[in-house]
Amino acid sequence: MPELPEVETVARDLRPRLVGATIVGARVSWARTLRTHDPISFGDAVAGRAVEAVGRRAKQLVIELSGEAALTIHLKMTGQLFVVPADTPEDPYVRLVLELADGRELRFRDIRKFGKVGLYGRDPITGDLVAEVGGAAVFAAIGPEPLDEAFRIRDFRRRLRRRKGRLKPLLLDQSFLAGIGNIYADESLWRARLHPLRTVPTLRPPDERRLYESVRSVLAEAIDRRGSSIDDYTAPDGDGSMQERLDVYQRTGEPCPRCGRPIKRIVVGARSTHLCTWCQRLPAGDRRGARSILRTMTGGDVRRGRRWTELPGQDSLGLTPAEAARTAARERTERTKRAAATRRATARAAAGEA
Repeated sequence: MPELPEVETVARDLRPRLVGATIVGARVSWARTLRTHDPISFGDAVAGRAVEAVGRRAKQLVIELSGEAALTIHLKMTGQLFVVPADTPEDPYVRLVLELADGRELRFRDIRKFGKVGLYGRDPITGDLVAEVGGAAVFAAIGPEPLDEAFRIRDFRRRLRRRKGRLKPLLLDQSFLAGIGNIYADESLWRARLHPLRTVPTLRPPDERRLYESVRSVLAEAIDRRGSSIDDYTAPDGDGSMQERLDVYQRTGEPCPRCGRPIKRIVVGARSTHLCTWCQRLPAGDRRGARSILRTMTGGDVRRGRRWTELPGQDSLGLTPAEAARTAARERTERTKRAAATRRATARAAAGEA
């Protein structure tokens, strides 16, 4: 699903389109999209409110409304947002529409229906978004923003040293840091030269600093490049380009940009995890406990030259069964990428953004 850079990009694209607009009504075609209201009460609650700001917290959009309220939008796997004229034909995947006073609409499109929209008020004392006054804050369980200027290396170390688990699951834990998902966890660990299965107690101060700096540099670069359009993610102003700059994510079997050895893939907590086992060494003390996970490793040696063999009626690469399997896997990945690009283009065309 979209991670911090992608959601930040959507927020930045929406800001000039929405700030100052007034909501006059809402249409909901999939009631489960709403996290906090039924469709009728939601429409009544947002009508007449002006959009005062558009921002982000972790992986969710936060649209600030007049009257001390805010909308939260979690895009999940296939959520997309477009601002279009009200007379633009509406495709069948639009789940929620906010009608604006100037004749435009904010449309939430979600093929798989996993996305969620909530409407919350602000606690008059704490200023936090809450479902009810005095209730728990919506983002109470979310960790600090890794790109916040106030989040320094000492803060990172303090949080890190309270933990004992492995690095990959830790980076995915939103209570530890906000907004990091599978893509940027893999990229950050590769840049920091740290194995995803390494445990926190084995880190030394230089390791901690490299991880802190890598997380921040990867996320900042991804924001500059408008995120990674790998699956269905696209923003109102179009796709991102960070997918063209990823070093390890979805590059199983390809040469590591740093050492040339093949990128490997393991499964950690049901999530594909990509790494270079040469650049990202696993300390001996962590290997024993990681054996079952390491058995899931795929991604063989990279051949620097291939022998061509003549087959009846065609030329074909002379590949071993393992190489053929890796080639087939790469071809499946490319087909998946092309299909995702087609879905994104279709979404933009349906929104009149092509």
